[in-house]
Amino acid sequence: MHLVLASGSPRRAALLRAAGFACEICEAGIAEGILPRELPGDYVRRVAGDKSATVARKMLAEGQGVAGVQASELSPTPERVVVGADTAVVVDGDILGKPSDVQEATAMLRRLSGRTHQVLTGLSVRAPGFENGCVEATVVRFRSLSEAEFLWHAAAGEWADKAGGYAIQGLASRFVDGIDGSYSNVVGLPLAALCRVLADVIRRLSKASVA
Repeated sequence: MHLVLASGSPRRAALLRAAGFACEICEAGIAEGILPRELPGDYVRRVAGDKSATVARKMLAEGQGVAGVQASELSPTPERVVVGADTAVVVDGDILGKPSDVQEATAMLRRLSGRTHQVLTGLSVRAPGFENGCVEATVVRFRSLSEAEFLWHAAAGEWADKAGGYAIQGLASRFVDGIDGSYSNVVGLPLAALCRVLADVIRRLSKASVA
């Protein structure tokens, strides 16, 4: 099965390819604001669905699609499905998205220091005629950080474009005491959960083809 990743994240694309998936990139480019009183799990699931729906519409509407192929070839089919994902860090019930500047990134890191937090990723897989997905949760434990470490991490700039202002696969790996759950989820794409959703999609497509 060929995947169209509704994300510009190089980390998600790298995870997919390392796991043996063929994928193309088609960035959704949607607003990711939180709705009033929206719960964290509902938020990431909704945004993931919005991303996959936006890219599916692009695929159907454009005369030329990603990789320069015709839109008729690029449309969602049983062999080519759209995958949307959205990740958020959650602490004290608050959603920490991508920081807008170094001050916000450092404030996020201060909240995470010496504590546990959750990383939630919403998944959405969109195939012809239906959509399926889930929310994956991982618990991450940070050790207590020093003031020098806050300044060092801020100056390095790795916080940019990262939910919660850190990358577990990068500099912040030295902050992590342990995790409970999927490591790839914290990077941005829970691969085992995605495989479960894809297996369900394949079953449903198989049933539809013989109906």
